[in-house]
Amino acid sequence: MDVRRKPFVPPAPVPRTVPPGRLEIIRTVMRNPLELWGEPSYNEPWILTKFLNERALIVNHPGLVRHVLVDNVANYRMGRIRQLVLRPILRDGLLTAEGDTWRRSRKAVAPVFTPRHARGFADQMLSGSQRFLSRYQAAGPQGSEFDIGRDMSELTFFILSDTLFSGDVAATDDEFAADIEKLLSTMGRIDPFDLVKAPRWLPRLRRLRGRHVLAKFRGMVRRTMTGRLEVLKNDPGAAPEDFLTLLLRQMGPDGLSAEEVEDNLVTFIGAGHETTARALAWTLYCLSQSPDDLAEVEKEIDKVVAEEKDPVEWLARMPWTRAAFEEAMRLYPPAPSINREAIADDTYVDKQGARVTIPAGTTVMVMPWTLHRHRRLWDEPNAFIPARFLPANRDAIDRFQYLPFGAGPRVCIGATFALQEAVIALAVLLGHFRFESLPTTRPWPVQKLTTQPGGGLRMRVVPRR
Repeated sequence: MDVRRKPFVPPAPVPRTVPPGRLEIIRTVMRNPLELWGEPSYNEPWILTKFLNERALIVNHPGLVRHVLVDNVANYRMGRIRQLVLRPILRDGLLTAEGDTWRRSRKAVAPVFTPRHARGFADQMLSGSQRFLSRYQAAGPQGSEFDIGRDMSELTFFILSDTLFSGDVAATDDEFAADIEKLLSTMGRIDPFDLVKAPRWLPRLRRLRGRHVLAKFRGMVRRTMTGRLEVLKNDPGAAPEDFLTLLLRQMGPDGLSAEEVEDNLVTFIGAGHETTARALAWTLYCLSQSPDDLAEVEKEIDKVVAEEKDPVEWLARMPWTRAAFEEAMRLYPPAPSINREAIADDTYVDKQGARVTIPAGTTVMVMPWTLHRHRRLWDEPNAFIPARFLPANRDAIDRFQYLPFGAGPRVCIGATFALQEAVIALAVLLGHFRFESLPTTRPWPVQKLTTQPGGGLRMRVVPRR
């Protein structure tokens, strides 16, 4: 007899049943864009609509996702509102650059993120995660309360600094987590001027409050660059062969400018850790509410860690742990919206003959938030069910209905790095501690570049043994 409990349904906005008015759209997008979407977005394959008097296409059909992001990718540039939000922070970093600038940057950083190279970081990911345990061990046998959202941000920053920058990032962990939180809460939010596509020179009041933390962040990056450049100049053999050195060696007339190197460092230090951090926090929360799945994950971790000391093998040997992480990314996608704009008129016809015409200038919104919860694509779409990502069940998931790392030429270059990092971190954390929700733990998903738990994510952390 199956005695498993009903699956946990984590918090999420209830789909709207009445379309919002113009003023309500602006208020909602400023507060939390995830609360904007209505019933059709979770039921229909695509929706042609008007968004603040401009044509918009909301895409929730895997075939149309592929058409926009892969098959006819040349016809779609980055969405203007997205660029208005991100470019002031990242400038010409890999997430926001376009054309030749993007191609130069992608080519420059690609060698670091090959699967073979990513596997080489496994030992550092393991040692970094093990060192991070000290903050929980200091609480003693009864455990204590922690903000897991902030903790995971610090952990992933620590791992990223150790692996890609050999520990040379000029910042402290505590400063970094607070600065990132403030940066995303100010400059990482949509402004009303963005919605009406006002010129970039018009000041965005929310972002004015974040300028000093952005200046502090870029100053940290410049100090990191300067320190490594001095080593490369005075004693090249002493410079570690890491991501920082690789980028700095790409500087020159035929490579990257100093500004482009800085922008890519800002992108990877500021945003590169953020997606994994948020997904780890959501995973720990969902598992705390799903004891049957937690038991499977703990059993698997205990067995594999006892038998296999090489963390390189853990990603392949921990399918339950990976599945829990991937299910958390389905429910709380790190990038909940992927925005493009049609350059020329386009048409898509699905296998059943349904047709959609996409006029030039249309804003195309590929929506992982709604795609991952779409009722035509998923069984029990709002429930936390890691088993759907176990190897035996993966073939039922279309490549283009699950987009935690995007798709096409602009797919996240660090996907393999992030998955390996997450499984290793979860194996260490859950091998030693249990993360328990409190009566006051009621996280609400809020879109600030990534899908974050609004108000933090306080949990009690207690030793397992």
